[in-house]
Amino acid sequence: MPGRAGRSREEARGGVWDALVNSTDRRSRACLGLVCLAFWASEAAAQVDPQRAEVYFAEVAALCTSEGGRMWGLSLCGPIALADGATRTWVTNQPAPSAPPPPALGYANTAVEWGGTRWTTVVWPLIPTADPQARARLLIHELFHRIQPQLGLFGPEGENPHVDTIDGRYWLQLEWRALARALGTVGPESIAALGDALSFRARRHEVFPGSVEHERRLEINEGLAQYTGTVVAAGTSAAAIEDVLSQLARAAAEPTFVRTFPYSTGAAYGVLLDRWSPGWTRQVTGDDNLARRLMAATGGSPSVDVVSAAERYGGSELRVAEERRELERGARLSELRRVFVAGPVVRLPRANNATFATTGMTPIPGTGTLYTAYRVKAEWGSLEASRVVVSEDRTTLVLSAPVSAADPVVSGDGWTLALAPGWALRPADRQGDLRLVKAPQ
Repeated sequence: MPGRAGRSREEARGGVWDALVNSTDRRSRACLGLVCLAFWASEAAAQVDPQRAEVYFAEVAALCTSEGGRMWGLSLCGPIALADGATRTWVTNQPAPSAPPPPALGYANTAVEWGGTRWTTVVWPLIPTADPQARARLLIHELFHRIQPQLGLFGPEGENPHVDTIDGRYWLQLEWRALARALGTVGPESIAALGDALSFRARRHEVFPGSVEHERRLEINEGLAQYTGTVVAAGTSAAAIEDVLSQLARAAAEPTFVRTFPYSTGAAYGVLLDRWSPGWTRQVTGDDNLARRLMAATGGSPSVDVVSAAERYGGSELRVAEERRELERGARLSELRRVFVAGPVVRLPRANNATFATTGMTPIPGTGTLYTAYRVKAEWGSLEASRVVVSEDRTTLVLSAPVSAADPVVSGDGWTLALAPGWALRPADRQGDLRLVKAPQ
Protein backbone atom coordinates (compact mmCIF):
# COMPACT_ATOMS: atom_id res chain seq x y z
CA MET A 1 0.00 0.00 0.00
CA PRO A 2 1.28 3.48 -0.72
CA GLY A 3 2.22 5.53 2.30
CA ARG A 4 -0.35 8.05 3.45
CA ALA A 5 0.36 11.72 2.82
CA GLY A 6 -1.60 14.90 2.27
CA ARG A 7 -5.20 13.86 2.85
CA SER A 8 -6.96 10.52 2.88
CA ARG A 9 -9.34 9.77 0.03
CA GLU A 10 -12.32 10.78 2.14
CA GLU A 11 -10.59 13.91 3.40
CA ALA A 12 -9.58 14.85 -0.13
CA ARG A 13 -13.16 14.51 -1.32
CA GLY A 14 -14.40 16.55 1.61
CA GLY A 15 -11.78 19.25 1.14
CA VAL A 16 -12.57 19.68 -2.53
CA TRP A 17 -16.30 19.72 -1.83
CA ASP A 18 -15.85 22.31 0.91
CA ALA A 19 -13.89 24.49 -1.52
CA LEU A 20 -16.66 24.18 -4.07
CA VAL A 21 -19.39 25.00 -1.57
CA ASN A 22 -17.45 27.99 -0.23
CA SER A 23 -17.04 29.37 -3.74
CA THR A 24 -20.56 28.68 -5.01
CA ASP A 25 -21.87 32.22 -4.58
CA ARG A 26 -18.89 33.76 -6.34
CA ARG A 27 -18.98 31.34 -9.26
CA SER A 28 -22.74 31.42 -9.69
CA ARG A 29 -22.40 35.01 -10.89
CA ALA A 30 -20.09 33.91 -13.69
CA CYS A 31 -21.69 30.73 -15.03
CA LEU A 32 -24.93 28.80 -15.06
CA GLY A 33 -26.19 25.23 -14.75
CA LEU A 34 -24.23 22.56 -16.57
CA VAL A 35 -21.42 24.93 -17.47
CA CYS A 36 -20.66 25.44 -13.79
CA LEU A 37 -21.08 21.77 -13.01
CA ALA A 38 -18.64 20.85 -15.74
CA PHE A 39 -16.10 23.31 -14.35
CA TRP A 40 -16.50 21.95 -10.84
CA ALA A 41 -16.31 18.36 -12.03
CA SER A 42 -13.05 18.98 -13.89
CA GLU A 43 -11.55 20.60 -10.78
CA ALA A 44 -12.63 17.73 -8.55
CA ALA A 45 -11.40 15.14 -11.05
CA ALA A 46 -7.85 16.51 -10.77
CA GLN A 47 -7.40 15.29 -7.21
CA VAL A 48 -5.16 12.29 -6.78
CA ASP A 49 -6.90 8.90 -6.84
CA PRO A 50 -5.08 6.69 -4.28
CA GLN A 51 -6.29 3.43 -5.88
CA ARG A 52 -5.00 4.40 -9.30
CA ALA A 53 -1.80 5.75 -7.73
CA GLU A 54 -1.24 2.38 -6.07
CA VAL A 55 -1.37 0.72 -9.50
CA TYR A 56 1.19 3.20 -10.84
CA PHE A 57 3.46 2.63 -7.86
CA ALA A 58 3.30 -1.14 -8.41
CA GLU A 59 4.11 -0.72 -12.12
CA VAL A 60 7.17 1.40 -11.52
CA ALA A 61 8.36 -0.73 -8.60
CA ALA A 62 8.32 -3.79 -10.85
CA LEU A 63 10.37 -1.95 -13.47
CA CYS A 64 12.88 -0.66 -10.91
CA THR A 65 13.29 -4.08 -9.36
CA SER A 66 13.74 -5.73 -12.75
CA GLU A 67 16.34 -3.15 -13.82
CA GLY A 68 18.21 -3.79 -10.58
CA GLY A 69 20.72 -0.96 -10.92
CA ARG A 70 22.39 -2.49 -13.97
CA MET A 71 22.43 0.73 -16.00
CA TRP A 72 23.89 3.15 -13.49
CA GLY A 73 25.11 1.05 -10.58
CA LEU A 74 22.34 2.45 -8.37
CA SER A 75 18.75 1.36 -7.99
CA LEU A 76 16.20 3.69 -9.54
CA CYS A 77 13.66 2.76 -6.86
CA GLY A 78 12.95 5.41 -4.27
CA PRO A 79 10.34 7.63 -2.62
CA ILE A 80 7.72 9.06 -5.00
CA ALA A 81 4.94 11.59 -4.45
CA LEU A 82 2.14 11.91 -7.01
CA ALA A 83 0.46 15.24 -6.36
CA ASP A 84 -2.03 17.78 -7.66
CA GLY A 85 -1.34 21.40 -6.75
CA ALA A 86 -4.82 22.69 -7.50
CA THR A 87 -6.57 20.38 -5.04
CA ARG A 88 -3.59 20.05 -2.70
CA THR A 89 -3.88 16.27 -2.66
CA TRP A 90 -1.04 13.80 -2.90
CA VAL A 91 -0.20 10.14 -2.40
CA THR A 92 3.23 8.67 -1.65
CA ASN A 93 4.71 5.20 -2.09
CA GLN A 94 6.11 5.29 1.45
CA PRO A 95 5.19 7.23 4.59
CA ALA A 96 5.47 10.94 3.93
CA PRO A 97 7.72 13.12 6.10
CA SER A 98 6.21 15.19 8.88
CA ALA A 99 7.97 18.23 7.42
CA PRO A 100 5.90 20.68 5.34
CA PRO A 101 5.65 19.63 1.68
CA PRO A 102 8.05 21.36 -0.75
CA PRO A 103 6.60 24.23 -2.85
CA ALA A 104 7.08 22.24 -6.08
CA LEU A 105 4.83 19.40 -4.90
CA GLY A 106 1.94 19.13 -7.35
CA TYR A 107 3.32 21.81 -9.65
CA ALA A 108 6.45 20.30 -11.19
CA ASN A 109 7.89 16.96 -12.25
CA THR A 110 11.20 17.08 -10.40
CA ALA A 111 13.34 15.78 -7.55
CA VAL A 112 13.22 17.68 -4.25
CA GLU A 113 14.46 17.44 -0.68
CA TRP A 114 11.64 16.64 1.70
CA GLY A 115 12.23 15.79 5.33
CA GLY A 116 15.93 15.15 4.71
CA THR A 117 15.30 12.71 1.85
CA ARG A 118 15.42 13.27 -1.89
CA TRP A 119 11.98 12.55 -3.37
CA THR A 120 10.65 12.20 -6.89
CA THR A 121 7.53 14.33 -7.40
CA VAL A 122 5.21 14.02 -10.40
CA VAL A 123 2.18 16.16 -11.23
CA TRP A 124 -0.90 13.94 -11.19
CA PRO A 125 -2.77 15.45 -14.18
CA LEU A 126 0.36 15.06 -16.34
CA ILE A 127 0.59 11.29 -15.88
CA PRO A 128 -0.53 9.44 -19.05
CA THR A 129 -3.52 7.30 -18.11
CA ALA A 130 -4.09 5.39 -21.36
CA ASP A 131 -0.48 4.60 -22.33
CA PRO A 132 1.37 2.39 -19.79
CA GLN A 133 4.69 2.72 -21.61
CA ALA A 134 4.52 6.53 -21.72
CA ARG A 135 3.53 6.52 -18.05
CA ALA A 136 6.47 4.28 -17.15
CA ARG A 137 8.85 6.40 -19.24
CA LEU A 138 7.80 9.53 -17.37
CA LEU A 139 8.06 8.01 -13.90
CA ILE A 140 11.45 6.38 -14.56
CA HIS A 141 12.71 9.63 -16.11
CA GLU A 142 11.85 11.46 -12.89
CA LEU A 143 13.27 8.68 -10.69
CA PHE A 144 16.58 9.03 -12.53
CA HIS A 145 16.64 12.72 -11.58
CA ARG A 146 16.50 11.62 -7.94
CA ILE A 147 19.79 9.69 -8.16
CA GLN A 148 21.43 11.93 -10.77
CA PRO A 149 23.50 14.02 -8.32
CA GLN A 150 24.89 10.83 -6.76
CA LEU A 151 26.14 9.82 -10.20
CA GLY A 152 27.85 13.15 -10.76
CA LEU A 153 25.63 13.70 -13.79
CA PHE A 154 23.81 16.86 -12.78
CA GLY A 155 24.99 20.43 -13.09
CA PRO A 156 24.07 23.93 -14.29
CA GLU A 157 21.89 23.89 -17.37
CA GLY A 158 22.92 25.68 -20.52
CA GLU A 159 20.91 28.41 -22.20
CA ASN A 160 19.87 27.46 -25.72
CA PRO A 161 17.88 30.30 -27.34
CA HIS A 162 19.64 29.55 -30.65
CA VAL A 163 17.39 26.53 -31.23
CA ASP A 164 14.44 28.90 -31.56
CA THR A 165 16.05 30.64 -34.55
CA ILE A 166 15.64 29.60 -38.17
CA ASP A 167 19.15 28.13 -38.51
CA GLY A 168 19.09 26.50 -35.09
CA ARG A 169 15.77 24.80 -35.78
CA TYR A 170 16.76 23.83 -39.34
CA TRP A 171 19.99 22.02 -38.44
CA LEU A 172 18.48 20.46 -35.31
CA GLN A 173 15.56 18.93 -37.23
CA LEU A 174 17.94 17.57 -39.86
CA GLU A 175 19.97 15.99 -37.05
CA TRP A 176 16.79 14.35 -35.71
CA ARG A 177 15.95 12.97 -39.16
CA ALA A 178 19.43 11.53 -39.59
CA LEU A 179 19.37 10.00 -36.10
CA ALA A 180 16.08 8.32 -36.96
CA ARG A 181 17.67 6.80 -40.06
CA ALA A 182 20.69 5.67 -38.03
CA LEU A 183 18.39 3.97 -35.54
CA GLY A 184 16.25 2.34 -38.21
CA THR A 185 19.18 0.83 -40.14
CA VAL A 186 22.23 -1.30 -39.34
CA GLY A 187 25.84 -1.59 -40.40
CA PRO A 188 27.38 0.88 -42.89
CA GLU A 189 24.04 2.51 -43.64
CA SER A 190 23.53 3.30 -39.97
CA ILE A 191 27.05 4.69 -39.60
CA ALA A 192 26.57 6.85 -42.73
CA ALA A 193 23.35 8.30 -41.31
CA LEU A 194 25.12 8.95 -38.03
CA GLY A 195 27.80 10.83 -39.97
CA ASP A 196 25.06 12.99 -41.45
CA ALA A 197 23.61 13.66 -37.99
CA LEU A 198 27.02 14.68 -36.69
CA SER A 199 27.59 16.98 -39.67
CA PHE A 200 24.26 18.74 -39.06
CA ARG A 201 25.16 19.14 -35.39
CA ALA A 202 28.62 20.47 -36.27
CA ARG A 203 27.15 23.04 -38.67
CA ARG A 204 24.71 24.25 -36.00
CA HIS A 205 27.55 24.68 -33.54
CA GLU A 206 29.60 26.48 -36.17
CA VAL A 207 26.76 28.95 -36.79
CA PHE A 208 26.26 29.50 -33.04
CA PRO A 209 29.61 29.73 -31.23
CA GLY A 210 29.45 28.51 -27.65
CA SER A 211 26.40 26.36 -28.25
CA VAL A 212 28.34 23.09 -27.88
CA GLU A 213 28.70 23.52 -24.13
CA HIS A 214 25.19 24.82 -23.56
CA GLU A 215 23.58 21.95 -25.48
CA ARG A 216 25.88 19.40 -23.85
CA ARG A 217 24.85 20.45 -20.33
CA LEU A 218 21.16 20.11 -21.04
CA GLU A 219 21.65 16.76 -22.79
CA ILE A 220 23.43 15.44 -19.70
CA ASN A 221 20.76 16.79 -17.35
CA GLU A 222 17.62 15.87 -19.31
CA GLY A 223 18.81 13.65 -22.14
CA LEU A 224 20.18 10.94 -19.84
CA ALA A 225 16.96 10.95 -17.83
CA GLN A 226 14.87 10.53 -20.99
CA TYR A 227 17.16 7.79 -22.28
CA THR A 228 16.82 5.94 -18.97
CA GLY A 229 13.05 6.26 -18.91
CA THR A 230 12.81 5.12 -22.52
CA VAL A 231 14.97 2.02 -22.15
CA VAL A 232 13.57 0.83 -18.82
CA ALA A 233 9.95 1.36 -19.90
CA ALA A 234 10.48 -0.35 -23.27
CA GLY A 235 11.99 -3.53 -21.86
CA THR A 236 13.71 -4.64 -25.08
CA SER A 237 16.16 -2.93 -27.44
CA ALA A 238 13.72 -3.23 -30.35
CA ALA A 239 10.93 -1.61 -28.36
CA ALA A 240 13.30 1.13 -27.18
CA ILE A 241 14.29 1.93 -30.78
CA GLU A 242 10.63 2.07 -31.81
CA ASP A 243 9.87 4.44 -28.93
CA VAL A 244 12.80 6.73 -29.75
CA LEU A 245 11.72 6.87 -33.39
CA SER A 246 8.28 7.95 -32.22
CA GLN A 247 9.80 10.61 -29.96
CA LEU A 248 11.93 11.98 -32.80
CA ALA A 249 8.89 12.16 -35.08
CA ARG A 250 6.92 14.10 -32.45
CA ALA A 251 9.75 16.43 -31.46
CA ALA A 252 9.36 18.74 -34.48
CA ALA A 253 5.74 19.48 -33.50
CA GLU A 254 6.81 21.21 -30.26
CA PRO A 255 6.17 24.97 -30.40
CA THR A 256 9.74 25.61 -29.26
CA PHE A 257 12.84 23.42 -28.97
CA VAL A 258 14.65 25.60 -26.42
CA ARG A 259 14.41 23.11 -23.56
CA THR A 260 12.69 20.10 -25.10
CA PHE A 261 15.33 19.15 -27.69
CA PRO A 262 17.56 17.04 -25.36
CA TYR A 263 14.72 14.62 -24.62
CA SER A 264 14.79 13.22 -28.15
CA THR A 265 18.51 13.65 -28.84
CA GLY A 266 19.46 12.19 -25.46
CA ALA A 267 17.26 9.14 -25.98
CA ALA A 268 18.56 8.67 -29.54
CA TYR A 269 22.26 8.98 -28.75
CA GLY A 270 21.83 6.82 -25.65
CA VAL A 271 20.16 3.95 -27.52
CA LEU A 272 22.74 4.18 -30.31
CA LEU A 273 25.49 4.02 -27.68
CA ASP A 274 23.86 0.86 -26.33
CA ARG A 275 24.32 -0.62 -29.80
CA TRP A 276 27.92 0.46 -30.35
CA SER A 277 29.33 0.79 -26.82
CA PRO A 278 27.59 -1.54 -24.32
CA GLY A 279 28.21 -0.50 -20.72
CA TRP A 280 28.79 3.16 -21.61
CA THR A 281 26.54 4.31 -18.77
CA ARG A 282 29.19 3.20 -16.25
CA GLN A 283 31.79 5.37 -18.01
CA VAL A 284 29.96 8.60 -18.83
CA THR A 285 30.75 11.67 -16.73
CA GLY A 286 29.13 15.03 -16.11
CA ASP A 287 31.61 16.64 -18.52
CA ASP A 288 30.84 14.16 -21.29
CA ASN A 289 29.47 14.80 -24.77
CA LEU A 290 27.12 12.04 -25.98
CA ALA A 291 27.60 12.75 -29.69
CA ARG A 292 31.38 12.71 -29.44
CA ARG A 293 31.30 9.55 -27.35
CA LEU A 294 29.19 7.86 -30.04
CA MET A 295 31.48 9.08 -32.83
CA ALA A 296 34.47 7.56 -31.02
CA ALA A 297 32.60 4.29 -30.45
CA THR A 298 31.65 3.85 -34.13
CA GLY A 299 34.85 5.22 -35.64
CA GLY A 300 32.62 7.43 -37.81
CA SER A 301 33.01 11.10 -38.66
CA PRO A 302 30.78 13.93 -39.85
CA SER A 303 29.82 13.91 -43.52
CA VAL A 304 32.05 16.20 -45.60
CA ASP A 305 29.38 17.79 -47.81
CA VAL A 306 26.75 19.00 -45.35
CA VAL A 307 24.66 20.74 -48.02
CA SER A 308 24.29 17.56 -50.09
CA ALA A 309 23.61 15.60 -46.92
CA ALA A 310 20.78 18.00 -46.04
CA GLU A 311 19.04 17.24 -49.32
CA ARG A 312 18.93 13.56 -48.43
CA TYR A 313 16.61 14.52 -45.57
CA GLY A 314 14.30 17.00 -47.28
CA GLY A 315 16.39 20.05 -46.50
CA SER A 316 14.87 22.35 -49.16
CA GLU A 317 11.29 21.79 -48.02
CA LEU A 318 12.29 22.14 -44.38
CA ARG A 319 14.05 25.45 -45.07
CA VAL A 320 10.91 26.87 -46.73
CA ALA A 321 8.79 25.83 -43.74
CA GLU A 322 11.23 27.39 -41.29
CA GLU A 323 11.40 30.65 -43.25
CA ARG A 324 7.62 30.86 -43.00
CA ARG A 325 7.77 30.21 -39.26
CA GLU A 326 10.48 32.85 -38.87
CA LEU A 327 8.13 35.50 -40.25
CA GLU A 328 5.54 34.50 -37.66
CA ARG A 329 8.19 34.46 -34.94
CA GLY A 330 9.25 38.00 -35.88
CA ALA A 331 5.70 39.27 -35.43
CA ARG A 332 5.41 37.50 -32.07
CA LEU A 333 8.72 38.94 -30.85
CA SER A 334 7.57 42.43 -31.82
CA GLU A 335 4.48 42.01 -29.68
CA LEU A 336 6.46 40.62 -26.74
CA ARG A 337 8.92 43.52 -26.91
CA ARG A 338 6.00 45.95 -26.93
CA VAL A 339 4.68 44.43 -23.71
CA PHE A 340 7.84 43.45 -21.80
CA VAL A 341 10.45 45.91 -23.08
CA ALA A 342 8.62 49.10 -24.05
CA GLY A 343 6.52 48.62 -20.94
CA PRO A 344 5.21 49.65 -18.56
CA VAL A 345 6.36 46.64 -16.53
CA VAL A 346 6.78 45.27 -13.01
CA ARG A 347 10.22 43.98 -11.98
CA LEU A 348 10.70 41.39 -9.22
CA PRO A 349 13.83 39.69 -7.86
CA ARG A 350 14.08 36.15 -9.22
CA ALA A 351 14.07 33.28 -6.71
CA ASN A 352 15.70 29.89 -7.28
CA ASN A 353 12.80 27.61 -6.32
CA ALA A 354 10.50 28.40 -9.25
CA THR A 355 8.49 25.75 -11.04
CA PHE A 356 7.59 26.21 -14.69
CA ALA A 357 6.47 24.50 -17.89
CA THR A 358 8.93 24.11 -20.75
CA THR A 359 6.22 24.25 -23.41
CA GLY A 360 5.94 27.69 -24.97
CA MET A 361 9.27 29.06 -23.72
CA THR A 362 10.23 31.88 -26.09
CA PRO A 363 13.64 33.59 -26.08
CA ILE A 364 13.47 37.37 -26.61
CA PRO A 365 16.94 38.30 -27.84
CA GLY A 366 18.56 40.99 -25.72
CA THR A 367 15.87 40.71 -23.03
CA GLY A 368 15.34 37.21 -21.65
CA THR A 369 13.01 34.25 -22.01
CA LEU A 370 9.23 34.20 -21.84
CA TYR A 371 7.68 31.43 -19.73
CA THR A 372 4.02 30.60 -20.22
CA ALA A 373 3.47 28.85 -16.86
CA TYR A 374 5.49 30.00 -13.89
CA ARG A 375 5.06 29.66 -10.14
CA VAL A 376 7.39 30.76 -7.36
CA LYS A 377 7.42 31.41 -3.63
CA ALA A 378 10.06 33.75 -2.21
CA GLU A 379 10.71 35.99 0.78
CA TRP A 380 8.80 38.73 -1.01
CA GLY A 381 5.65 36.60 -1.52
CA SER A 382 4.34 34.32 -4.25
CA LEU A 383 3.73 34.65 -7.97
CA GLU A 384 1.61 32.65 -10.37
CA ALA A 385 1.90 33.76 -13.99
CA SER A 386 0.90 32.52 -17.42
CA ARG A 387 3.31 35.04 -18.97
CA VAL A 388 6.54 36.19 -17.33
CA VAL A 389 9.98 37.02 -18.69
CA VAL A 390 13.13 35.86 -16.91
CA SER A 391 15.94 38.32 -17.69
CA GLU A 392 19.01 37.16 -19.60
CA ASP A 393 21.18 37.43 -16.49
CA ARG A 394 18.52 35.38 -14.63
CA THR A 395 18.25 37.91 -11.78
CA THR A 396 14.90 39.53 -12.57
CA LEU A 397 11.30 38.60 -13.36
CA VAL A 398 9.47 41.00 -15.67
CA LEU A 399 5.66 41.22 -15.77
CA SER A 400 3.31 43.38 -17.79
CA ALA A 401 1.85 46.41 -16.01
CA PRO A 402 -0.69 45.51 -13.31
CA VAL A 403 -4.43 45.82 -13.76
CA SER A 404 -4.91 46.03 -10.02
CA ALA A 405 -2.21 47.26 -7.66
CA ALA A 406 -3.95 47.08 -4.30
CA ASP A 407 -1.53 45.56 -1.78
CA PRO A 408 -1.12 42.83 -0.71
CA VAL A 409 -2.52 41.12 -3.85
CA VAL A 410 -1.54 42.60 -7.20
CA SER A 411 -2.76 41.23 -10.51
CA GLY A 412 -2.13 41.79 -14.19
CA ASP A 413 -2.64 40.15 -17.56
CA GLY A 414 -2.29 36.47 -16.67
CA TRP A 415 -0.51 36.90 -13.34
CA THR A 416 -1.21 37.29 -9.63
CA LEU A 417 1.32 38.46 -7.07
CA ALA A 418 0.69 38.00 -3.34
CA LEU A 419 3.07 40.24 -1.41
CA ALA A 420 4.61 39.13 1.87
CA PRO A 421 4.40 41.50 4.85
CA GLY A 422 6.98 44.25 4.62
CA TRP A 423 7.17 44.24 0.81
CA ALA A 424 5.59 46.71 -1.60
CA LEU A 425 5.60 47.84 -5.20
CA ARG A 426 7.05 51.29 -5.75
CA PRO A 427 7.60 53.47 -8.84
CA ALA A 428 10.82 52.63 -10.72
CA ASP A 429 13.14 54.99 -12.56
CA ARG A 430 11.22 54.75 -15.83
CA GLN A 431 7.79 56.34 -15.77
CA GLY A 432 5.03 53.76 -15.43
CA ASP A 433 7.32 50.95 -14.26
CA LEU A 434 7.09 49.40 -10.80
CA ARG A 435 9.70 47.56 -8.77
CA LEU A 436 9.40 45.38 -5.70
CA VAL A 437 11.15 46.72 -2.60
CA LYS A 438 11.30 45.95 1.08
CA ALA A 439 9.22 48.66 2.70
CA PRO A 440 10.64 50.55 5.70
CA GLN A 441 9.27 49.32 9.01
